[in-house]
Amino acid sequence: MAAQTEESDCAREQTKAEQDVDQVRQRAARDQQRLDSGAVTSPKDLSNLQHEIVSLAKRQGDLEEVVLEVMERREAAQERVNELTERVASVQAKIDDATGRRDAAFEEIDGEVASVTKEREVVAASVPEDLLKLYDKLRGQQGGIGAAKLYARTCQGCRQELAITELNEIRSAARDKVVRCENCGRILVRTAESGI
Repeated sequence: MAAQTEESDCAREQTKAEQDVDQVRQRAARDQQRLDSGAVTSPKDLSNLQHEIVSLAKRQGDLEEVVLEVMERREAAQERVNELTERVASVQAKIDDATGRRDAAFEEIDGEVASVTKEREVVAASVPEDLLKLYDKLRGQQGGIGAAKLYARTCQGCRQELAITELNEIRSAARDKVVRCENCGRILVRTAESGI
Protein backbone atom coordinates (compact mmCIF):
# COMPACT_ATOMS: atom_id res chain seq x y z
CA MET A 1 0.00 0.00 0.00
CA ALA A 2 2.83 2.39 0.89
CA ALA A 3 4.64 1.57 -2.37
CA GLN A 4 1.45 2.10 -4.39
CA THR A 5 0.88 5.43 -2.61
CA GLU A 6 4.46 6.50 -3.36
CA GLU A 7 4.05 5.53 -7.04
CA SER A 8 0.74 7.42 -7.22
CA ASP A 9 2.32 10.51 -5.60
CA CYS A 10 5.20 10.37 -8.09
CA ALA A 11 2.73 10.09 -10.99
CA ARG A 12 0.91 13.23 -9.81
CA GLU A 13 4.19 15.06 -9.31
CA GLN A 14 5.36 14.01 -12.79
CA THR A 15 2.10 15.20 -14.38
CA LYS A 16 2.41 18.59 -12.65
CA ALA A 17 6.07 18.96 -13.62
CA GLU A 18 5.27 18.08 -17.25
CA GLN A 19 2.44 20.65 -17.24
CA ASP A 20 4.88 23.28 -15.90
CA VAL A 21 7.33 22.42 -18.71
CA ASP A 22 4.52 22.71 -21.30
CA GLN A 23 3.47 26.13 -19.96
CA VAL A 24 7.05 27.43 -20.13
CA ARG A 25 7.50 25.92 -23.61
CA GLN A 26 4.25 27.51 -24.87
CA ARG A 27 5.17 30.89 -23.41
CA ALA A 28 8.64 30.69 -24.96
CA ALA A 29 7.08 29.73 -28.32
CA ARG A 30 4.70 32.71 -28.12
CA ASP A 31 7.57 35.07 -27.26
CA GLN A 32 9.71 33.65 -30.07
CA GLN A 33 6.80 34.06 -32.48
CA ARG A 34 6.39 37.70 -31.41
CA LEU A 35 10.12 38.22 -31.87
CA ASP A 36 10.14 36.55 -35.31
CA SER A 37 7.04 38.43 -36.49
CA GLY A 38 8.73 41.78 -36.20
CA ALA A 39 5.79 43.19 -34.26
CA VAL A 40 8.12 44.42 -31.52
CA THR A 41 10.08 47.38 -32.81
CA SER A 42 11.27 49.11 -29.68
CA PRO A 43 14.92 48.18 -28.92
CA LYS A 44 14.16 48.06 -25.18
CA ASP A 45 11.12 45.76 -25.69
CA LEU A 46 13.18 43.65 -28.09
CA SER A 47 15.95 43.28 -25.50
CA ASN A 48 13.45 42.42 -22.76
CA LEU A 49 11.81 39.84 -25.03
CA GLN A 50 15.14 38.23 -25.91
CA HIS A 51 16.11 38.17 -22.24
CA GLU A 52 12.78 36.56 -21.34
CA ILE A 53 13.27 33.87 -24.05
CA VAL A 54 16.71 33.04 -22.61
CA SER A 55 15.25 33.02 -19.10
CA LEU A 56 12.41 30.76 -20.20
CA ALA A 57 14.86 28.37 -21.89
CA LYS A 58 16.84 28.10 -18.63
CA ARG A 59 13.59 27.60 -16.66
CA GLN A 60 12.47 24.93 -19.13
CA GLY A 61 15.81 23.11 -18.71
CA ASP A 62 15.47 23.21 -14.92
CA LEU A 63 11.89 21.92 -15.08
CA GLU A 64 12.87 19.13 -17.49
CA GLU A 65 15.52 18.04 -14.98
CA VAL A 66 12.81 17.92 -12.31
CA VAL A 67 10.65 15.82 -14.66
CA LEU A 68 13.54 13.37 -15.22
CA GLU A 69 14.22 13.09 -11.48
CA VAL A 70 10.53 12.46 -10.75
CA MET A 71 10.37 9.91 -13.59
CA GLU A 72 13.33 8.02 -12.07
CA ARG A 73 11.68 8.00 -8.64
CA ARG A 74 8.40 6.86 -10.19
CA GLU A 75 10.13 4.07 -12.08
CA ALA A 76 11.80 2.87 -8.86
CA ALA A 77 8.42 3.02 -7.09
CA GLN A 78 6.78 1.05 -9.92
CA GLU A 79 9.48 -1.62 -9.68
CA ARG A 80 8.89 -1.85 -5.92
CA VAL A 81 5.12 -2.11 -6.48
CA ASN A 82 5.67 -4.89 -9.04
CA GLU A 83 8.03 -6.76 -6.71
CA LEU A 84 5.65 -6.49 -3.76
CA THR A 85 2.66 -7.44 -5.93
CA GLU A 86 4.48 -10.61 -7.00
CA ARG A 87 5.33 -11.40 -3.38
CA VAL A 88 1.72 -10.84 -2.31
CA ALA A 89 0.55 -13.11 -5.14
CA SER A 90 3.04 -15.78 -4.07
CA VAL A 91 1.93 -15.59 -0.43
CA GLN A 92 -1.74 -15.62 -1.48
CA ALA A 93 -1.08 -18.75 -3.58
CA LYS A 94 0.44 -20.42 -0.52
CA ILE A 95 -2.54 -19.33 1.60
CA ASP A 96 -4.96 -20.67 -1.01
CA ASP A 97 -3.06 -23.97 -1.15
CA ALA A 98 -3.02 -24.31 2.65
CA THR A 99 -6.72 -23.40 2.82
CA GLY A 100 -7.52 -26.02 0.20
CA ARG A 101 -5.53 -28.69 2.07
CA ARG A 102 -7.19 -27.67 5.35
CA ASP A 103 -10.65 -27.85 3.81
CA ALA A 104 -9.85 -31.27 2.31
CA ALA A 105 -8.61 -32.47 5.72
CA PHE A 106 -11.79 -31.18 7.40
CA GLU A 107 -13.86 -32.98 4.79
CA GLU A 108 -11.92 -36.19 5.39
CA ILE A 109 -12.27 -35.82 9.17
CA ASP A 110 -15.99 -35.14 8.85
CA GLY A 111 -16.30 -38.32 6.76
CA GLU A 112 -14.39 -40.32 9.37
CA VAL A 113 -16.54 -38.86 12.17
CA ALA A 114 -19.70 -39.85 10.30
CA SER A 115 -18.35 -43.36 9.68
CA VAL A 116 -17.19 -43.87 13.29
CA THR A 117 -20.47 -42.44 14.61
CA LYS A 118 -22.42 -45.01 12.58
CA GLU A 119 -20.11 -47.81 13.75
CA ARG A 120 -20.54 -46.65 17.36
CA GLU A 121 -24.31 -46.62 16.99
CA VAL A 122 -24.23 -50.23 15.73
CA VAL A 123 -21.95 -51.35 18.59
CA ALA A 124 -23.85 -49.30 21.19
CA ALA A 125 -27.08 -51.01 20.16
CA SER A 126 -25.58 -54.38 21.22
CA VAL A 127 -24.32 -53.11 24.62
CA PRO A 128 -26.63 -53.29 27.66
CA GLU A 129 -28.17 -49.89 28.42
CA ASP A 130 -26.84 -49.66 32.00
CA LEU A 131 -23.27 -50.43 30.82
CA LEU A 132 -23.55 -47.83 28.07
CA LYS A 133 -24.74 -45.22 30.60
CA LEU A 134 -21.80 -46.06 32.90
CA TYR A 135 -19.38 -45.85 29.97
CA ASP A 136 -20.75 -42.46 28.84
CA LYS A 137 -20.59 -41.13 32.41
CA LEU A 138 -16.96 -42.27 32.84
CA ARG A 139 -16.09 -40.91 29.43
CA GLY A 140 -17.34 -37.47 30.48
CA GLN A 141 -15.34 -37.62 33.72
CA GLN A 142 -12.14 -39.05 32.25
CA GLY A 143 -11.46 -36.73 29.33
CA GLY A 144 -13.26 -38.78 26.70
CA ILE A 145 -11.93 -42.23 27.65
CA GLY A 146 -14.42 -44.32 29.63
CA ALA A 147 -12.83 -47.75 29.10
CA ALA A 148 -9.20 -48.81 28.94
CA LYS A 149 -7.36 -51.96 27.97
CA LEU A 150 -5.79 -54.01 30.76
CA TYR A 151 -2.36 -54.79 29.32
CA ALA A 152 0.42 -56.61 31.18
CA ARG A 153 -1.36 -55.94 34.49
CA THR A 154 -1.42 -52.18 33.75
CA CYS A 155 -4.47 -50.00 33.10
CA GLN A 156 -3.83 -48.24 29.79
CA GLY A 157 -6.10 -45.37 30.88
CA CYS A 158 -4.10 -44.18 33.90
CA ARG A 159 -0.91 -46.19 33.17
CA GLN A 160 -0.91 -47.58 36.72
CA GLU A 161 -0.01 -51.19 37.46
CA LEU A 162 -2.81 -52.87 39.39
CA ALA A 163 -2.19 -54.32 42.85
CA ILE A 164 -1.95 -58.10 43.10
CA THR A 165 -5.17 -58.29 45.13
CA GLU A 166 -7.04 -56.33 42.47
CA LEU A 167 -5.59 -58.56 39.75
CA ASN A 168 -6.71 -61.66 41.68
CA GLU A 169 -10.27 -60.27 41.94
CA ILE A 170 -10.31 -59.54 38.21
CA ARG A 171 -8.90 -63.03 37.45
CA SER A 172 -11.65 -64.69 39.49
CA ALA A 173 -14.45 -62.50 38.06
CA ALA A 174 -16.77 -63.88 35.41
CA ARG A 175 -15.85 -62.99 31.81
CA ASP A 176 -19.05 -60.97 31.35
CA LYS A 177 -18.71 -59.06 34.63
CA VAL A 178 -17.77 -55.36 34.33
CA VAL A 179 -14.51 -54.69 36.15
CA ARG A 180 -13.07 -51.26 36.84
CA CYS A 181 -9.64 -49.82 37.62
CA GLU A 182 -9.29 -48.90 41.30
CA ASN A 183 -6.98 -46.00 40.39
CA CYS A 184 -8.96 -44.15 37.69
CA GLY A 185 -12.36 -45.85 37.78
CA ARG A 186 -12.40 -46.69 34.05
CA ILE A 187 -13.95 -49.90 32.78
CA LEU A 188 -11.16 -52.41 32.16
CA VAL A 189 -11.21 -54.38 28.92
CA ARG A 190 -9.63 -57.81 29.44
CA THR A 191 -7.69 -59.51 26.63
CA ALA A 192 -5.19 -62.36 26.30
CA GLU A 193 -2.44 -59.76 26.91
CA SER A 194 -3.88 -58.61 30.26
CA GLY A 195 -1.43 -60.71 32.29
CA ILE A 196 -4.06 -62.34 34.48
